[in-house]
Amino acid sequence: MSLVSDNIKYLRKKIGLTQEQFAERIGIKRSLVGAYEEGRADPRISNLINMADVFGTSVDILINKDVSRLNESELVVSKYKRGKEVLAITVDENQRENIELVPQKAAAGYLNGYADREFIQELPKFKLPMLPSNATYRAFEITGDSMLPILPGTIIIGEYIDDIRDIKNGKTYVLVTKSEGIVYKRVFNYINDNGKLFLVSDNRNYAPYQLDADDILEVWVSKAYISVQFPDANANNEVSTEQLASIVLDLQKEIVRLKEQTK
Repeated sequence: MSLVSDNIKYLRKKIGLTQEQFAERIGIKRSLVGAYEEGRADPRISNLINMADVFGTSVDILINKDVSRLNESELVVSKYKRGKEVLAITVDENQRENIELVPQKAAAGYLNGYADREFIQELPKFKLPMLPSNATYRAFEITGDSMLPILPGTIIIGEYIDDIRDIKNGKTYVLVTKSEGIVYKRVFNYINDNGKLFLVSDNRNYAPYQLDADDILEVWVSKAYISVQFPDANANNEVSTEQLASIVLDLQKEIVRLKEQTK
């Protein structure tokens, strides 16, 4: 059997699940678990991600380490770290990474196919030579007017963030989430306080809201944008420093209220 086959079998038994129970947790057939453990089939990346989540480890460890030789601290990884090793990407003929574009019509499919290399392969691709080459980028077409003066239809280019705890307060991000889909917001990081992110729209007609860190699938910090529409010179929708400070103060008050509720 291969290393990954041995690891799946070892860890399944370690957490006390039968093949049937494990299959239910992963959302696959029991016979497929048997095929994985016997080395008759290789798990798809989406199934590897789900298995690593059940085991409380990373895909990198699952496929590259002999887990039977690891102690508990070496095996367990932070739930906030997504790991670039599971990120589906495409490269050109010179093995340089492309920027894949997720148009609005593909947004719903991306929630299921973000880890599927075949799905990512079908997305439109381009390059921007002014961006540093030592990072991974993806482009997302945004909708709605919640982030004016960034207009609907604008393409936001984001750099992949491996650990969601690295989110910086007040910066804009594209978040791929389980409950909200793909959203582009200004984000405030309170993961260390209560495991939540606060999402703020630059258009103050939209109220801030919070999101559990566990809801996050991918994080892309915005680095550039492309638009065929020019913002109205008379529009003044940008959020000032004073407005941002007011928003943060309101969010801090909300955190205090949430903590008091949990006492």
